[in-house]
Amino acid sequence: MDDKEIMSRITELIDTEHELRSQLQRGELSTEQERERLRSTEQALDQCWDLLRQRRAKREFGERPEDAAARPVSEVEGYQQLSLGGTPVPLARAAAFLSSVWRK
Repeated sequence: MDDKEIMSRITELIDTEHELRSQLQRGELSTEQERERLRSTEQALDQCWDLLRQRRAKREFGERPEDAAARPVSEVEGYQQLSLGGTPVPLARAAAFLSSVWRK
């Protein structure tokens, strides 16, 4: 998967997040259904952001970006967190939020 494909997947996952939240507001999903689907979507999003960062770092340091590989959810979800407005947010989630704002 190249950078463009990863960014496309990130966009799809962000759109999925927004749709899940909309479905909850419209009463089409229960809170539990939304929470479970959202959790798996967020995990996939974190993995994509991590893979993209790996590829960019490899390229920056003269390595082959193709050698980057998706890391397990347990590893990606355990990364240091960033605080936005007093609420801890995984770095990948913060990046996804900023990306969704930037797209608009």
